[in-house]
Formats: sequence, C-alpha cells, structure tokens
Amino acid sequence: MDIIIKSFNRPFYLDRCISSIEKYVSGDFKIKILDDGTPAKFLDQIRKRHPDVEILLSDNYDKKVNAIGENLLSGKPINGIKIPTKFWYENVKNASDYVIVTEDDVWFTKPVNLEALQQQAREFDIHLLKLGWLGNENERKDLILKSISNEIESAKPKDLLLLNKKLMEAFFHNQYKFFTILYKLKIVDNLTPLKYWSLNSILMGFYKKDYWLEIWKNMDGKVDEKKQLANASVFYKKHQQNPNFISRLKTESMKTTFQSSATNSYHEYGFDFDVNLFNHLINEAWLRGEFDAMENFPKDFSLNYFKKFVADKIKFPEFQKWADQFRKQYENMGCQTE
Repeated sequence: MDIIIKSFNRPFYLDRCISSIEKYVSGDFKIKILDDGTPAKFLDQIRKRHPDVEILLSDNYDKKVNAIGENLLSGKPINGIKIPTKFWYENVKNASDYVIVTEDDVWFTKPVNLEALQQQAREFDIHLLKLGWLGNENERKDLILKSISNEIESAKPKDLLLLNKKLMEAFFHNQYKFFTILYKLKIVDNLTPLKYWSLNSILMGFYKKDYWLEIWKNMDGKVDEKKQLANASVFYKKHQQNPNFISRLKTESMKTTFQSSATNSYHEYGFDFDVNLFNHLINEAWLRGEFDAMENFPKDFSLNYFKKFVADKIKFPEFQKWADQFRKQYENMGCQTE
C-alpha cells in the first residue's frame, strides 16, 4: 500500500511525519514524497534519515526552489496558489488500490495496521476511512454512527441534498443564485455546506483510490474545495445505500499543526510575520541537527521551542498573533487545536 505525502519546504515537519509512520504504522507499505519545491539539501537529509522513502519532484520544482531563494533575498512573494494537482493526481492514479494521501505537517499519534484496515475496507466496502477529524465532534449530529468492527465505525451522512453534477456545482458556487433560492426557501442555511465535509478528508483519509480520484478530478492547478465537495456528492449519490461508504476509526490516529503554513498565500492576517523566513530558520536549524523534529511529540511543537531558533530574526509576538489567528479559524469550526 502507498502512503503519499505532499510536501513543500517544511522538512522539519516532513521528518516528523515520516518518523511517526515508522513508529506507528505497520504492514506492507511504501512512503512516497511528492515534493513541490523543498531545496535539495533538505531533501538529501530526508533521504539520509529515511533511506526507504521515495521522493518525486513536481514539474515546477526548480521554479519553486528559485522562488524560495528570491523571497529570502528580496522579499518577492512566493506564488503558493500554483498547486501541482496534476502531479498529485497522476501519482495517486498509479498508486495502490487503497492509499493514504496526507501532507508534510500531519503525523500519526497511535498504532495503525494497514493490512487490517485494507481487509476491513474490502469486507465492508469502505471508500473513505477517516483516520482523524481534528477533534471536531460537531459533525456527529449529522452522521449515523454504527460500530462495524473493534476499531471502525461507519459514519453515514444524513440530510444531505444530493443532486446531479450541474446542480451540485450550482449549489456550492451559488450559480444562478441556486443556493440563495434554497436559502430563502429555508431548505438550507449557512451551515449546510459544512455538512458535506463528511464526504471528504484532505489530510487524514485512508481512501479507496477510485474515490480519491473522483474527488480530485478537474482541479486545474487549484485546490478548489467547493469543486471537491461537488465531485464527492455526485459520486456518493450513486453509493448512498452503502452505510459504510464513509467510515472512521473509533479513536483518531492522526494530528496536524495549527501554527504553521508553507506560504502566506492562504494565511495573510495583516501581522508583521514572514512565513518563508520562519520556515527557513527552522529548516536550517533542523539541517544542522539542532532542531528536534519530535520535540513535544505527539503534540505539536511548543511555541517556546520555536522561539529558541527564530526570536533573534523575527518579531516573535507577531508570530504568536499570527498563530492565534490561524488556530482561531479552526476552533470556530469546532476543531481542537491543542
């Protein structure tokens, strides 16, 4: 089975992610890194520390590496919006029938046996098994949960409006004022679109490959979450009689950070904080062997630990305000960020 990790310029998190797999994941598997611009010296160190991983480079790898260098020299922004979705898609397409697709800033926190999970996924016809859900229990009220094994429960969504492709796209993008009309008719409310995340898991999904490919088709170089949910809804509509189509572990086994970003592209909050400079400082300390990728594990890195390596180069209070704003977004959705 393939474990695919999407990565970009945070080798200190990537090291933590791989180390957690080596610690907690058992079975016959291969780790594949799909990298979009981490400078070569850091990837060479990853290879030294984890010689069994395979690292593949995106078509824009060299351009992204150069963009990182230019940013450090002149402050020129990195275009973090240009996403290698085709690169990801093709690699998942060529992967095993069941696949975990995650990112460099995600790590395992409890033992997982992939052979046992694959066997159960086949037996119960599971297309998405959620290995984590950010501690967000808000969605429980929108699910029919039923134990199907010692470690897995089915998580059948309820009360989803399931329509054809054109109408689902109109729903999520409010084309032709479709969502507005449904809202005025009191068929939906502002929280309704969030319910559809029960069908998807960007960071912590154990997928039947065909379902992941359906969700991510026609992304056209962008992570269009509304299109993903529309794709997932259309596919799920055909399989909604399967009560186990979406399932989840009874206990979360993965965690992610709420205080780090690869670029500023999605997280510009108006604070005097440069994400790229922050990552550069930590990357260099990690490369020198000074920064421990497993500090505070299985929790996220402590702020005081980060401070040791960056406080003389950045305004640390500005980073703290930035990180607080980052966390607050997820807390407002019901996620546990500690």
